[in-house]
Amino acid sequence: MKIGILSYHFPPEPAFIPGSLAEELAARGHEVRVLTGFPDYPGGQVYPGWRQRWRHRTRDDRLSVRRVPKYVATGEPSTGARMASYLTFAGSAALVARRFLAGIDVLYVFQLPATSFAAVSVPRLIGRVPTVLHVQDVWPEDAAGGDGRWTARLTAAMTRAFRAADRIAVVAPSMRDLVVAAGADPERVSVVLNWTDERIFQPARPSAEANRLVRRDGRCVVMHAGTIGARQGLETAVRAAAELDRSMDLVLVGSGADEPRVRGLAAELRAENVRFVERRSPLDMPDLYAAADYQLVMLRDLPELRGTVPGKLQAALSCAAPVVVSAGGDTAELVERTRAGLSCQPEDWASLADRFWLAATIPPSARVDMGRRGREAYLREMSLPAGVDRMERLLREVARNRATA
Repeated sequence: MKIGILSYHFPPEPAFIPGSLAEELAARGHEVRVLTGFPDYPGGQVYPGWRQRWRHRTRDDRLSVRRVPKYVATGEPSTGARMASYLTFAGSAALVARRFLAGIDVLYVFQLPATSFAAVSVPRLIGRVPTVLHVQDVWPEDAAGGDGRWTARLTAAMTRAFRAADRIAVVAPSMRDLVVAAGADPERVSVVLNWTDERIFQPARPSAEANRLVRRDGRCVVMHAGTIGARQGLETAVRAAAELDRSMDLVLVGSGADEPRVRGLAAELRAENVRFVERRSPLDMPDLYAAADYQLVMLRDLPELRGTVPGKLQAALSCAAPVVVSAGGDTAELVERTRAGLSCQPEDWASLADRFWLAATIPPSARVDMGRRGREAYLREMSLPAGVDRMERLLREVARNRATA
């Protein structure tokens, strides 16, 4: 097949889902054409060595990438600056789509709020080409910064894209209901779980350096690696760990907007078993995962988070790390179904303290079994080959249906 890919982000940005999908589809013999912007995420500046220009195209055997300029929202952008970036990407992509994507059999759209305007404009311009949306997020409020007018405009664009798409892939079972409620035909919606960057996240043995950084006194270590932000609600984890200061350690690796508040709570509670480690490269994470006993996955009790599976869960399962999950919805259901760890209701520190206590009492051999079951589930349901198999079937199906219509 000749497959077009429309994505707001693409490698070298940390966008391994569209990047690895493009590479894998090309490796399977398809001709793949990617329409994207110039790399500027997460720093808010075009990467060193790159310069925005109109005629930028790279080719590698069966994979072509065409980059188009857009407004770059620098620093901590305002809502208006973010919307300017989204709209200029949509306009630039529309200008080149008809020629660059001419003759494709199917269009894949990596659907984020940032892509919403382009997801409407580009398919309209390239004619009767079937479209598959891979929906990652159905809540535009964060992207719009709480601005009601821009939230309404993003919502309207997403609704038009959902209604026009031939097929929609969602990244969690409950997200299907949200997409249908937003206007999608339920018969056209399928679940394709995200995968992780398997070049990095593989089972490992801990190095001496990782053990020195993570472990102390031989106690059970529960690690949270990633953003310390509003959606994680890590104050709950700190309160839970403070109740068990003699039986386990909580190690928080990373940073984020809520870090000062979380550090302040740990100091206020005199939780000496809560330790903070500065943000590390993703390349370091399998080593740190291996040094800990469990990986902690936290999500607050918010409607938009019940229909999602955070990427750190796939990363942990791929590394055969057992998990402790404080979340609702699909995340908890997946862990319980696969018996890959322990779970409790979100934002309930007493329940999480109980799970921390139980985690510390489980013998090492049983922890290894949890990790093994989690990795088996990852390989079966969430791995790159499994995900690309499902996506390739969707692409073939819509291309075939349109050809015979």
